[in-house]
Amino acid sequence: MKRIRFKSVVALANMKMSVKTAAVVLASSTLVSALLGIFRDRLLNSYYLDTYPTGIDAYTAAFTIPDFMFFILTSGALAVSFIPVFNQRLVSGNKDSAWKLSSSILNLMALVTLIASVLIMIFAEPLVRYVVGPGLDESGTLLAINMMRVIAINPFLFSISTVLCSMQQAVGRFVFYALAPALYNIGILVGITCFTNGINLFGWQIFEGGIMGVALGVVFGAILQVMVSIIGLFGLGFDYEFKIHWKNQGFRSILKLLPARSLDQGIDYANTIVSTNLSSRMGAGALRSFQQATNLHTMPVNLIGVAISTAFFPQLTEEIGEGNEEKFNSTFRTALRMIIWIALPVSAVSFFGRGYVVNFVKNGGDKLIASILATLILSIFARCIFHIASRGFYAKQDTRTPFIVSIVAIGATIGLSILFYALGFGTSGLGWAQSLGAILEILILLIILQARSKGKLINKEFVVAFIKMLAAGFITSCVAYSMTKFLPLMATDNSFLATFPKFCIITAASFVAYVLASYFLNLQEIQPVIEKIKQIVFRNTK
Repeated sequence: MKRIRFKSVVALANMKMSVKTAAVVLASSTLVSALLGIFRDRLLNSYYLDTYPTGIDAYTAAFTIPDFMFFILTSGALAVSFIPVFNQRLVSGNKDSAWKLSSSILNLMALVTLIASVLIMIFAEPLVRYVVGPGLDESGTLLAINMMRVIAINPFLFSISTVLCSMQQAVGRFVFYALAPALYNIGILVGITCFTNGINLFGWQIFEGGIMGVALGVVFGAILQVMVSIIGLFGLGFDYEFKIHWKNQGFRSILKLLPARSLDQGIDYANTIVSTNLSSRMGAGALRSFQQATNLHTMPVNLIGVAISTAFFPQLTEEIGEGNEEKFNSTFRTALRMIIWIALPVSAVSFFGRGYVVNFVKNGGDKLIASILATLILSIFARCIFHIASRGFYAKQDTRTPFIVSIVAIGATIGLSILFYALGFGTSGLGWAQSLGAILEILILLIILQARSKGKLINKEFVVAFIKMLAAGFITSCVAYSMTKFLPLMATDNSFLATFPKFCIITAASFVAYVLASYFLNLQEIQPVIEKIKQIVFRNTK
């Protein structure tokens, strides 16, 4: 009976979703994952940032190379290259080719990332000493080396879950794909709360504990992510083969698309390596502080830009596959407008309420993290737009153009980072470099998309709407600023319960102002919100 119920629940969760439902599911799961991430970082920072900054810096540095290998070999490179080709096979009814393609990609990625993981374990010491942590002291360096060797298995595990999740995403299944990041954070939380106290097995002490337990939690989270990705395959009919079909045309097409996108991802993450290298030289705790500010600015980007773009991407690929350029332009504008409309008030609240936000990840707040976050606000807005702009190219199976644009933008970001470091701007200089580079990248991408559409992508109606959104955003900023003065962050507000209610009031007032401004400016994005409010208020009224 329980088995039947389990199958029913899985079958229900694996049903194909509409774009709107998928966007809601992805945004909701991203929010849950973000909240778990905040709780994770709050525990880590409370335990180590003040008492053991060297250890938390080492933990942060240990992630850099394994994450870099995952991003350059798999991550978005696979998703945006695999989904359009996989979709074409399914739409044409050629399931046999689709399954051979999937098996080939899964086996190839697993093999390549396994080799990469082994190489990271072997060369962990020079990677830490000369690439990501040259500013760490000797104890921090040794700790980072040992942690990197543990976390090195992650690219292999992540590559498996990414291929499996990409298959589900391609056919409109998003539930288990959406659960994966949350389970990853849960695994790390288990490491923080349990593994740091040591691991006993049948009375034998097999692990003494300490901050190395967090690294074990990271691996445990990756394993959970693979398990939930496998569950998401139920009912899909995937016919796995332990073989690489080199002659499969779809597989060959992906291999042609992968290099440009992989290098794009690698160059993008090279910026992270440079930032990690430079911040490790700015004193104990600086590396962690910059990473925390970066994480905080990434949360709304994932919640808005990634979630909405991911939900729209299958539809964009289908419309291009059908040769309907006009419909593609309309769908792209809808997604872009939606992202901008949501990103503006979020950016405003994040800037004026940054002290409250930082308090969520560190008890009592942290001025350094808050100051860095302030410089990353423009990056929040730009990065949200970047995800839909880049997918405009990927839907057309063009990975080369975003790659070239990334070379320019990341090159500018790295150059500015080094310049600002040399000028003594500190960690805030690294933040400004990120924001300026992100703005440059989206401007170039949108200009190219507009040129290729012969001026039909961004029309007059869109420009007018954008100006109205900026006006509504300005009003929201004024309200957010006023509310932070009305409810100031006091020296006694050194706990989550003390700051969260204030932040909620500031956020609520700001968003009410934004909704009202959008309504009076007659923005179409506000209509679904108004209709939902009417349903709630008047649901018992005939």
